[in-house]
Amino acid sequence: MEISDKLIQVRDLKKYYNGENIKALNGISIDINKGDVMVVIGPSGSGKSTFLRSLNLLEIPTSGSIIFEGVDITQKRGPDGKKLDIDLHRQKMGMVFQHFNLFPHKTILQNMTLAPVKVKGMPLADAEKKAMDLLTRVGLADRADAFPIQLSGGQKQRVAIVRALAMEPDVMLFDEPTSALDPEMVGEVLDVMRGLARSGMTMVVVTHEMGFAREVGNRVVFMDDGKILEEGTPDSVFNHPQNERLQDFLSKVLV
Repeated sequence: MEISDKLIQVRDLKKYYNGENIKALNGISIDINKGDVMVVIGPSGSGKSTFLRSLNLLEIPTSGSIIFEGVDITQKRGPDGKKLDIDLHRQKMGMVFQHFNLFPHKTILQNMTLAPVKVKGMPLADAEKKAMDLLTRVGLADRADAFPIQLSGGQKQRVAIVRALAMEPDVMLFDEPTSALDPEMVGEVLDVMRGLARSGMTMVVVTHEMGFAREVGNRVVFMDDGKILEEGTPDSVFNHPQNERLQDFLSKVLV
């Protein structure tokens, strides 16, 4: 595989708390390739969210490197010797959290256009057109003038996804995007993510939705105790697990 196919290269990533007493990440090394839908599974407290949040430095690693589009974003300076502007790299990484983080005092359309206008300098008319196109894509064009309080949890999460897409990112990071939703709302959010995957968007998804991991992911990563214990295709991970801890985990979550 050519180096250009590797969008993110993670090398020996560690995140320690309280000295070295809590090893949230304990030597993670993995490549994320363009077009990957990488699904990260594992028990609570295994380091999944810490790993995801480290990819755009919402969590600052204790050591290790994260090379994003050829630049090690853990360094203070870029290859040209200039001070590294992490915000420029974050613009290319869309992030969707468990909770929707919409501005309650702004309409859905205003939530959608704020970053493209303020951060990227996009003309408001262009930003509004793009926002409406994205809202149409997820079936929410008729809610553009509504406020977040007027939307269901599933609708808010769909807005959060397309708000991130409005910045035209190169990769989308999802941190348990359905865990805060009522069960009947989960499907509508997963449908949007399925569509993203089909469109070729590179995605890293931390989730407890095993059905989604099996169906949509092209790579499944199992984490526990701050380490990657197994990684492979959905078929190999779910149907032919090698690691004993993974076998035990799947016996509890697959019914």
